[in-house]
Amino acid sequence: MSAAPGDHALLHPKIIIPFLLTGLIWGSTWWVITDQIDGMPPSWSVAIRFAVATPAMFVLALMMRRSLRIGRAGQTLALVIGIAQFCGNFNFVYRAEQHLTSGIVAVMFTMLIVSNAAFGWLLLGQRITRNFVAGTLVALAGIALLLIHEAGLNPLGGSIPLGIAFAALGILSASIANVVQANPTGRSVPMVSLLAWSMLYGTLADFALAWLTAGPPQFPDRATFWLGIGWLALAGSVVTFPLHYTLVRTIGAGRAAYNGIVTVIVAMLLSTTFEDYRWTPTTILGAVLALIGLVIALRARQRPAPPSNQAASNQAASNEAA
Repeated sequence: MSAAPGDHALLHPKIIIPFLLTGLIWGSTWWVITDQIDGMPPSWSVAIRFAVATPAMFVLALMMRRSLRIGRAGQTLALVIGIAQFCGNFNFVYRAEQHLTSGIVAVMFTMLIVSNAAFGWLLLGQRITRNFVAGTLVALAGIALLLIHEAGLNPLGGSIPLGIAFAALGILSASIANVVQANPTGRSVPMVSLLAWSMLYGTLADFALAWLTAGPPQFPDRATFWLGIGWLALAGSVVTFPLHYTLVRTIGAGRAAYNGIVTVIVAMLLSTTFEDYRWTPTTILGAVLALIGLVIALRARQRPAPPSNQAASNQAASNEAA
């Protein structure tokens, strides 16, 4: 594997365009989800989203002439990723946004890098540096300020602790998917093919969960719901996941994860505009601390990670969660 390009190479159109595009799209998906759960069971919103995204991902794999034969080990890996990423993660995220504004959930998901590091240490033997711990503590302090402010307002009328719990479970689910895809099997199969099969298994699990928790399928007649489904399924899933994983392979997981900063900025701007989020000196300080801590943690995370294991610190989902 070649070394990650220098900082000047990051401005190359083949890198900077997908980098910014994934951040912008994922930043918008957090707000779009708020309409998806308006009067709609979250599980059915997730199931319908991936029922649209899955065949599109298979078509993309065929268009890119990637083999869909990934072997038994690949299918097992796809099953694990599908359950963790495309079922567990998204179902928890949608439920979190019933209790917290979308921008706050997006900020919380920057902590995906922390759970990735923890699982990478436990399962892959990756080192965790002091600077990484320091950056994490700074970011957690910023997020705590944002959540304290959110608890005082509670604009959605839900349960702040429950929203935090759902977001935390979503982070853990996405992190499990990130780490397991870093094993030798994950690196040996075509990326788009693995994503296609993972989405298929995740979709089947989504439908089973939705039927068990919310009864028969529900299909809203709101145009905004179906426009949102199109955006989340095609732009927010089929376009961004392959772009982001390609970035990880090109510039390394550490640098690629910086698009999480773009994601948070876009998500908070949309939350301010459409969810009536009000900034105060406390929330401004919290947002600044969260972003500074994220930068410190990501820079520290990048140095010690060996090339063969860098994918374990991937932030896909978050963003890919969204």
